[in-house]
Parts: sequence; structure tokens; C-alpha cells
Amino acid sequence: MNNPAEITLPMMRQAFTSAVVSDALDAEGLLRQSPRLALKPWTTNAVLVGRCKTTLWAEMAHPDPKPYELELLAVDSCKPDDVLIAAANGSLRSGIWGELLSTAAKNTGCLGVIVDGAVRDVRQMRAMDFPCFALATILYDSKDRQRVIDIDVPVEIDGVRFSPGDLVVADEDGVVVVPQKVEAAVVRRAWAKVHAENEVRDAIRKGMKAATAFETFGVL
Repeated sequence: MNNPAEITLPMMRQAFTSAVVSDALDAEGLLRQSPRLALKPWTTNAVLVGRCKTTLWAEMAHPDPKPYELELLAVDSCKPDDVLIAAANGSLRSGIWGELLSTAAKNTGCLGVIVDGAVRDVRQMRAMDFPCFALATILYDSKDRQRVIDIDVPVEIDGVRFSPGDLVVADEDGVVVVPQKVEAAVVRRAWAKVHAENEVRDAIRKGMKAATAFETFGVL
């Protein structure tokens, strides 16, 4: 399959991993598309593949006259296949995502959330089978501690840019984002690498030495 347009998001979820996509980005000369932060999958061991729906967060230390206003707008405006990106600059001031937001987001077709910060209600999100990647868990509510200050804008996590609509892949190895300008080439390379790796794996299982397999297939 050489046409990336034929490779759908459901197909990517079956075949891709964050590592394979990172390798494809390397081949395109994009060497820093994954935050080095330990964004841990708290609620699933599945591969999350979707489109970035971005939110930018800030800390606060005063009463908020309109608590949750923009975060609720962001959640309610999610579309199917979206992955909500919460760029909170690594803040552990509160748990900015939890069960109720997950329930509302899931109703829109949102696939999961990636939080550069803390979350709460992990047990409930796990029971809902809602993928949640975050740095930590914090039981404090975000009210008067953190809030969304912008939505649907480019954001950064550990110096890596996530733009609305970018392809994002997350699993137990990490989180990687694919800029739209290189998506077709990266998807094509990742698809080819997955299937080449399958050939290498089968050959090694049958007894081929690793060095011979690399010489034969050129894939490691």
C-alpha cells in the first residue's frame, strides 16, 4: 500500500507504535517530535492514534469568576478521532482532567487525552476505558488553581509543538506528534517499516542471525 490516503486511522491503530512513527520522522529529518517527559499511560495499554485538539493552560492564584469556561468549550467542541492535548507546562498544581471531562469528551468521539501536568479520577477513567496520558496524579481540583487560557492554537510540550489537526501517536513508550506538512511521507514510511519489521521478526524466529537479518532486510 503506497498511497497514504488509503491508510486510515483505524489501520494505524492496528499497526503503528510510537517508536515506529518516531523512526519514520527521523528518516524525514525531524529528530525531536517526542517530549522527553514521562507522559505515563494511566488508564490503558493500548495505542492512542488521533488528531490533536489543543488547549493551553496557566496557573492562577485568585478566584476565577468563570471557572472551567474554556475547558468546557474545548471539550464540547471535540470531534470524532480527536485527542485532547492539555499543555500545562508540567504543572502539578492540580489535577486538571478527570472523570467528568472524560465522560463529556468521550460522548463527542474524542479518543483520549494527553496532559502535560496532572490528572485525577484515574480509577474511573480506567473503568471507562478512556486513554489518559499524564505526568502524575493530583487530587486537587483545578478551580482557582489552573485554567485554560486558549484553545485550538499551537502549543508546546517540552519544546515539541502540537498543532490542531496534527497526527499524534501515544503508547507505553511515549508520545510522538507528526506535523501535517510531512504526514503523508511519515505515514508511508511507518507503514512500510511495520511490515518490514514483521518480515525481520519472522526470519529471526526461524533462526536467522540478527546481523544477517539486518543485511538482508535493512531494518532493525
